[in-house]
Amino acid sequence: MRTQAPDDAATAAAALPAWDLADLYPAPDHPRVNADFTDAATRAAAFAAGFAGRLSSLSGAALAAAIAEYEAIEEILGRLASYAQLRFAADQTDAAAARFYQDVTERVTTISSDLLFFTLELNRLDDAAVADRLRDPALAPWRSWLDDLRVFRPHQLSDEIEKLLHEKEVTGHAAWSRLFDETMAGMRIGVGGETLTVTAALNKLSDRDRAAREEAGHAIAGAFAERVKLFALITNTLAKDKAIIDGWRHYPAPGSSRNRANMVEDAVVTALVDAVRADYPRLAHRYYAMKARWLGLPKLQHWDRNAPLPEDDDREIPWTEARARVLAAYGAFSPELAVVGQRFFDHPWIDAGLQPGKAGGAFAHPTVPSAHPYLLLNYHGRTRDVMTLAHELGHGVHQVLAGQAQGYLRSATPLTLAETASVFGEMLTFRALLDHETDPRRRRIMLAAKVEDMLNTVVRQIAFYRFETLVHEERRNGELLPERIGEIWRGVQTESLGPAIELAPEYDVFWAYVPHFIHSPFYVYAYAFGDCLVNALYSVFRAGHPGFAAKYLDLLRAGGTRRHKELLAPFGLDASQPAFWKLGLDVIAGFIDELEAMG
Repeated sequence: MRTQAPDDAATAAAALPAWDLADLYPAPDHPRVNADFTDAATRAAAFAAGFAGRLSSLSGAALAAAIAEYEAIEEILGRLASYAQLRFAADQTDAAAARFYQDVTERVTTISSDLLFFTLELNRLDDAAVADRLRDPALAPWRSWLDDLRVFRPHQLSDEIEKLLHEKEVTGHAAWSRLFDETMAGMRIGVGGETLTVTAALNKLSDRDRAAREEAGHAIAGAFAERVKLFALITNTLAKDKAIIDGWRHYPAPGSSRNRANMVEDAVVTALVDAVRADYPRLAHRYYAMKARWLGLPKLQHWDRNAPLPEDDDREIPWTEARARVLAAYGAFSPELAVVGQRFFDHPWIDAGLQPGKAGGAFAHPTVPSAHPYLLLNYHGRTRDVMTLAHELGHGVHQVLAGQAQGYLRSATPLTLAETASVFGEMLTFRALLDHETDPRRRRIMLAAKVEDMLNTVVRQIAFYRFETLVHEERRNGELLPERIGEIWRGVQTESLGPAIELAPEYDVFWAYVPHFIHSPFYVYAYAFGDCLVNALYSVFRAGHPGFAAKYLDLLRAGGTRRHKELLAPFGLDASQPAFWKLGLDVIAGFIDELEAMG
């Protein structure tokens, strides 16, 4: 990617879309904000007064009506929370946005305390009573939601403890997460005479100039080393907090609570992790050895891992071209998919510009079904950014389809399945580009870029999961010094990346920039789960499975109403079988085979 002159940079930034949150609320001080808070508080209090202690006496129809009212109140609170979170994400250095976010979080927590009894009391109903009420047609549509809720029955605590944990969230995990976010947003790193945000500095690790990458690598390491005690404190505190709660709830392992939320068995996750770790040599070790040869280096340094290939001109891709490429790929698979995706570009639902203080990376926020999702990206114009757009648009389309079909409570998809549409969208875009490319040089560049993305999604995320597991397990025996966290980090990265990459001691602090460790412990394996699942799905699609597109759209519309076994069964797939993961990993290995054959 060429270096932009200031005028070019300003022009490019102006061409990138910015979201308008007015579909949620026109402004933080708009009367609708307080009106919704008042409405939610009044209805929540009335809900508690009318139903607390009475659920066992309700008929199936009355219970269905209660769930519908509960959903309606939760959606109001979800709209308020989404608006505050998105405003904060746009500029995490804005004190007013941070204060508004905190105020909304506290008010939502207070109001939702009146609703907490409902799910707890539902879980105290015995199985026979629930089965009896589910015979009523009015309640039957809520079966999947009730089933998912009851997964947590063995881990549910007393009402008083549950309420205490709920109300203390704003001064516990949420507060430490905010400290992490604001620290990251406020960091500035000097690279090449520029003062950069963390996101912009990390982007330099993909620069064509090796000297620029090395300088960025050293600068990032130095910046995080200066703050590593703070990041270690945040990590230690949250790991201990989780261990305490897990102990009270009797979860067998640090990742078990996440697996329950993902509606996936511990054994399935273990099978995934074991399969990927066993394939490290066939995947990452083999690829990075090739990359070192391509770059003419005896070994890669950590700042070389994402380096472009020597022949890759990495031309700047304008936003309009990226949009056209992604929508064309979606449309070739399913016109309906492209129509839904087009809505994100026809309306101000995407924020793609590069702004100081803006949250790093990318995400799709579902908000609430009565509104629509929003996408956040940091678009630098690289090929990888086009794939990120395809990824996040997949999330957005999934959220639209599930929300319209299932409503607020039933549209939420477990993380293991939430990555399906996003990774499938990436694969559609990549395959469309690759299938139309005839230049062998360009094909190698495209294949290498895709392999690197897949390694980052599968191998790297499983290494992240291993890191989290080891840190949380060891934290149960006492606080970990920053140096010890760094040792664990370098150990799992060395295992996963292989001997072709030399990891210097300065790399020991790079764990500190990963937000998933803070916001969503043990989230990361869902990326690998989703990538392997999509690889298996895509293999079925390429093999000409009859009615694939229609079945795929049904999968997206299902939201959280079906689990992975039910969703994959129409495609003849079963994630509980070891062969399933091999099918997904074989796709990555096949791309590496093709690269090896190219020389």
